[in-house]
Amino acid sequence: MSALDPLTLDRVAELIVDIGGPYERKGYQLEALLQRAKWIDPPIYDGSPRVPWLRDQFEARQQNSGELERLLCRVCDPIEYDEGAVIANEIRAAVNDRLAPEHLVVTLVGGRPVLGEIGSDGHKPTFSEPPDLRRRLEMLVADTETVDVLMGRVEETRICATGGAYRMATIGVGTFIEGLLLAVLLERDEDLRINGFPDVRQRISPDKRTTKRSKADWVSLELLIDTAYAKNWVQLDAAAFAHAVRDFRNFIHPRKEISEKPRFDADTVMLCWGPVQALMNDLEQNLPTSGADC
Repeated sequence: MSALDPLTLDRVAELIVDIGGPYERKGYQLEALLQRAKWIDPPIYDGSPRVPWLRDQFEARQQNSGELERLLCRVCDPIEYDEGAVIANEIRAAVNDRLAPEHLVVTLVGGRPVLGEIGSDGHKPTFSEPPDLRRRLEMLVADTETVDVLMGRVEETRICATGGAYRMATIGVGTFIEGLLLAVLLERDEDLRINGFPDVRQRISPDKRTTKRSKADWVSLELLIDTAYAKNWVQLDAAAFAHAVRDFRNFIHPRKEISEKPRFDADTVMLCWGPVQALMNDLEQNLPTSGADC
């Protein structure tokens, strides 16, 4: 996401504060909202007029598109409102009205709000890799070598997508999810790191799951996704759509491709990045911004 026009910042700030409206936010509520959006060093409200104050915070973070994206998505998230999806959908429509001149739109991917660009048809949203990705990875993963490896996967995925190698690009997105979840789970859970992963797979009933633990060297992407869900680090819908990306990743096996005869194109790659954004948004909202054990 590129820098937003000053008028867009004004309009979004007015919407979020909603002075005199049914969803008005006081100063302390604005502080809490920025904290829930996982801003780094979120500002303390200084008692000045709220709309200009919030707009100034936007302006100060223009170079950090990831934080602005997370705020826009948080404002549109059903979890933010007691009434849930009914109010969230109303707010999302209002946010999108203000983002339309920027050719941006907040849409739902598996029930999770994700920021995308408006496609050439003027309606269909398109997705790409999450903005400010390296910095966001460094907030989730402490090991710098792992971050370098994950960013290398992203760079090669870009090269594949640009060159028309859409099959390999979708596989690349799936391996990125695998590496991200493995790193986050091992860094933040000592039991998993030492003893391996218990069988919490959702597609298998508890009475039929194996009692053996999977070592980190052999853990499947399916189990990584379901473990993150079982720990409440990602929501069910984000996990479900991560499984869809996992299925695309599995086309690395020629036998699967010969059997199912999928068609890969730029839209396939784009649709895989949407769940990645939802997954990262969940991780950022539910985990502390360090590699320490939880």
